[in-house]
Amino acid sequence: MSEDTFRSVEIERASVGQYVVRNVRGGSMSMGTGQDASFTPVELLLAAIGACTAIDVDHITARRAEPTQFSVEVTGDKIRDEAGGNRMQNLRVEFTVTFPVGADGDRAREALPRSLQQSHERLCTVSRTVELGTPVSIVDAASTGD
Repeated sequence: MSEDTFRSVEIERASVGQYVVRNVRGGSMSMGTGQDASFTPVELLLAAIGACTAIDVDHITARRAEPTQFSVEVTGDKIRDEAGGNRMQNLRVEFTVTFPVGADGDRAREALPRSLQQSHERLCTVSRTVELGTPVSIVDAASTGD
């Protein structure tokens, strides 16, 4: 992997069920089990799916007109499947985007459906990874047995 393709985050335990996620640029956020206001891992997955497409769509449509409203709702059902494992199903990303009246707004409205399709089919790394079912490997890098 090259520096251009490699991505990473680090997660540090703050206390039981509470963690801090950090990126290489110095950003951080709390994550937990849902016992407080911290985002849960499933909520972060939903946020990543929606934000990835939102960024694509915003970059494409905002070249034509600044939206007057731009919101995204991402929903899904957490289930236990036949194999007894937890997973999400019925994932849905719903955009509510409006543009001002006029020629620029018309161009942005016209670009919106195609930008949604391009993001979903080609540009959004997150939803494409989920849909393609990329394997995840779990590694115990430093089992010390303290």
